[in-house]
Amino acid sequence: MFDNLRGTKEERVSWVGLWLNGFLVVAKYGAGFLGNSAAMVADATHSMSDLITDLLAVVGFRLSAKPSDRCHAYGHGRAETLLEGLCGISLMAAGLFILKGGLGGIWEAVNGRFPSPPKGFAAAAALLSVVSKEWLYRYTMDWAKELKSFALRAKALDHRSDALSSVGTLAGIGGAWLMGGRFSVLDPLAATAVSFFIIRAAIPIMGRSLGELMEGSLPEEDLRRISKAIAATEGVMGHHHVRTRRVGPTSAVEAHVLVDPDMPLWAAHAIATEAERAIKRELGERTMVTIHVEPWAFDSEVDED
Repeated sequence: MFDNLRGTKEERVSWVGLWLNGFLVVAKYGAGFLGNSAAMVADATHSMSDLITDLLAVVGFRLSAKPSDRCHAYGHGRAETLLEGLCGISLMAAGLFILKGGLGGIWEAVNGRFPSPPKGFAAAAALLSVVSKEWLYRYTMDWAKELKSFALRAKALDHRSDALSSVGTLAGIGGAWLMGGRFSVLDPLAATAVSFFIIRAAIPIMGRSLGELMEGSLPEEDLRRISKAIAATEGVMGHHHVRTRRVGPTSAVEAHVLVDPDMPLWAAHAIATEAERAIKRELGERTMVTIHVEPWAFDSEVDED
């Protein structure tokens, strides 16, 4: 029944993050407001952004797992791309929100209005967050590597940024709690430091998503592997016009291969089929490959690299 409800492994990993983040949001907001800690409230807001993106992940992975249909010949993989972009955007928004609040607290301290020091249980909540989110990062990243899921990787980095932000939160709350007085400014200082970690983590996530939505090609290393696989296929005399793009969790490859112009059509088709298989062996069986066969000529435009 669990498999029926969750659908895919990516989705099940996201459910783990969703439940843990839901618990942390409640615990951290409670500790922040009751413990008089702006840094903990900021950290709770970061966890709230994670909770929202986990909900989006469950929907996104369910959509991306749907097979191709009449209206979506390349499947629904871009749902995962959109999910990654939403993760980055929400992370950036949370970082800017926390930065604004932290700078406001520092400005108040500069003008001699120091906040009341936080209570000890706010520091305990920060420690719980560090341990929980570091475990969630490792768990999600392990599955991202196994499933080769870029969206899960984005989620893992999101969890790591939350763990790092909680380290800063723990330091700020602990210092303000233990020393008090003027040192209570450590609480908004920690919130400000946390915001930079969050913003820095958001930028590459947004960049990858935008690159895919703009039909960016696969990395150079993958292009070299594709060319090598085609060139090594028996019967291929050359190739050119290699075009690639990522479609969510998989890739799409198009290429023209040159064959002996005197061979029968069935033989040329067999060579194209073997070239497709060679590319899939390099990039994964889910790779969508389209091979166009052309007759080889002395003046053919060939790309052997």
